[in-house]
Amino acid sequence: MMNRTKKISARHQIGIKEVKDGILILPGNKYRIVLETSALNFELKSEEEQDQIIDTFQNFLNALPCSIQILIRTREVDIDGYLEEFMAHNNHETNALYKTQLEEYGQFIKKLVSGNKILTRKFYVVVSYSGESRDLSIIKEQLKLNQDIISKGLERLGMKTRQLGNLEILDLFYSFYNPSKSKIQPLTDKTFEALYNHADIL
Repeated sequence: MMNRTKKISARHQIGIKEVKDGILILPGNKYRIVLETSALNFELKSEEEQDQIIDTFQNFLNALPCSIQILIRTREVDIDGYLEEFMAHNNHETNALYKTQLEEYGQFIKKLVSGNKILTRKFYVVVSYSGESRDLSIIKEQLKLNQDIISKGLERLGMKTRQLGNLEILDLFYSFYNPSKSKIQPLTDKTFEALYNHADIL
């Protein structure tokens, strides 16, 4: 009973009806797509460049065709899994010189990260659309229009964008609700199906 309650409350809290063709379908005829963006190191720019970036960003905000959300996601990298895979690959190396160099590299990485967390940081922009129509082709068209305007605006800032697919969107939520598990067990189609069916979704 507790597992079932957890399953229902998690779904209710997330508030997602479905993810289809890279589109988050929310209650109340609301739709979202998620764009991953490249980063921009503002501090390394000259004062003149910074002023230009601020002006460009202001213009970007003023020209937005819809409301957006900006998300910054920091995640811990599973360096242990990487090293295990790396050393397993090294065991099949036949060249003695390469084998020695790879072993030294593995030891170097172990010492480097010993006692430290390795983090990755990714940046996302959530693009929105709300409308009465439930015709997915119309919804896609409007979201694509909003996406193009936003992507071009970010390009003027020197940033590149790409739209997340279904599994990438689900993995984003999965990592929020299961940070420890997502570190060692990346989300796959089979993993998501198993979690969903066994009431331990997110």
